[in-house]
Amino acid sequence: MKCIVVVGDGMADYPLEELGGRTPLEEADTPNLDHVASRGICGLVRTIPEGMPPGSDIANLSIMGYDPLKVYTGRAPLEALSLGVELGNKVAFRCNFVSVEDGVLADFTAGHISTDEARELVEALNSEFSQEGRFFTGLGYRHLFVCGYGEGVRTTPPHDIVGERIQGYLPEGGGDAERLRELMLRSKEVLEAHEVNLRRAEAGKRRANMIWLWGQGRKPSMKPFRSIYGVEGAVISAVDLVKGIGVAAGMRRVEVPGATGYYDTNYEGKAEHALAALEEVEYCYVHVEAPDEAGHEGDAELKVRCIEELDRRLLGRVLDGCGEEVAVAVLPDHPTPVRVRTHTSDPVPVAVLHPGLRDDVRCFSERACAKGGLGMMQAKELNHLLLRHR
Repeated sequence: MKCIVVVGDGMADYPLEELGGRTPLEEADTPNLDHVASRGICGLVRTIPEGMPPGSDIANLSIMGYDPLKVYTGRAPLEALSLGVELGNKVAFRCNFVSVEDGVLADFTAGHISTDEARELVEALNSEFSQEGRFFTGLGYRHLFVCGYGEGVRTTPPHDIVGERIQGYLPEGGGDAERLRELMLRSKEVLEAHEVNLRRAEAGKRRANMIWLWGQGRKPSMKPFRSIYGVEGAVISAVDLVKGIGVAAGMRRVEVPGATGYYDTNYEGKAEHALAALEEVEYCYVHVEAPDEAGHEGDAELKVRCIEELDRRLLGRVLDGCGEEVAVAVLPDHPTPVRVRTHTSDPVPVAVLHPGLRDDVRCFSERACAKGGLGMMQAKELNHLLLRHR
C-alpha cells in the first residue's frame, strides 16, 4: 500500500487565552484534518528523543524513520546536501541573515528578506571574507557557510533569542569560537552599508545587517530509505533542511514551482506534485513550513489561518486525489507555541487514515488525539504502521 505523510511544521501549540482556551488547531476550521482523524486512528508522537534539542532537523529525521541519536551530525550539513554543496572534510554552518538593533536580535529572518536580495549580500560576503570560508545562497533568509574549522563550538539558534542581546549568545568554546564571533560581528560593517539594505531601510523594511552562524557539523552518513523500508520515497518541501534529509536518505527530491517556505507557498502545487510522485514511488513526505513561521512570530490568528490553508488547499486536494488505496498520515514535526515563539519537545498529535485502523476520535487536535487508539508512539514507529501491510 502506498502512503503519504503531510507534516505541518510547528502546527501543535498550547491553549491560548486569546482563543478562548483553545489551541490554534482547535480554533481552526479543518474539515480535512478532521476527516482523517474521524475515519482513521489517532494518537500522540514523540518526535524529539530525550536530551536532544527540539529542532526541525531532529523531528523530521525521526518522522522519516531515522534515529537522530545515531545519524545526526548537525543541521547545516543536511542543508548542504540539498544545495549540492560538497563538504569533504569541511564544516557547514547554517547562516541566517538577521536584523540586529542596538545590540538586540530583533528579527531572525531579517524581515523575510527575498532570495534575490540575499544573493547580492552573499556575493558581498564572499568578496570580503574569502579567507574565512565560502557562503552559499539558500532560500530567503536561510543560507550556508562552509569553512575548515568550528565543529566543536557551541552555537545558539537565532529563533530562540529574539528580543535578547546578542552578546550573550555568540559562539563559545575556544579559539574557533573567537574567530567565528569576529566574523559575525564584522559582517555588520559589510551588510549595513550594502545597497540592498539601504533600499530596504528606505522602504521601511528591516535590514539584513548581520549574519548568524549556527547548526554546524560535518557530512552525515545514513542508510537509504529503500534499504530500511523496502520502498522508494520522495520528499516535497521548500526548505533545504527537509530536502537535505531526503537527499541523505536517497529519496527523490520533488521541486514545486512557487514553494517558498513562507505563508505564500504553493499549497496546491505541493498536493499535485505529491499525487504525481505516488504514481512512481510508494512513499511521499510533504512538508509545509508556514505554521512554524506564524508560531515564531507569536501570531495566533495567523497560525490559525496557516493551518486552515494547509487543510483546504493541500490536504483536501490530496484526499480527493489519492482514494482509499493510499494511506495518509498528518502531524506536526514539533510544537512551535505562540506564547513561547520557539520549538518545544512536547509530543505532537497524529492521525492515520489506513484500512482497518479506526478509533473514536472525531477531530484533529492535541487534546483530541491524546485520547486516540495509537496512544503514545515513538516517531520511528509511524512508517512501520503505514507500511505494515505491504
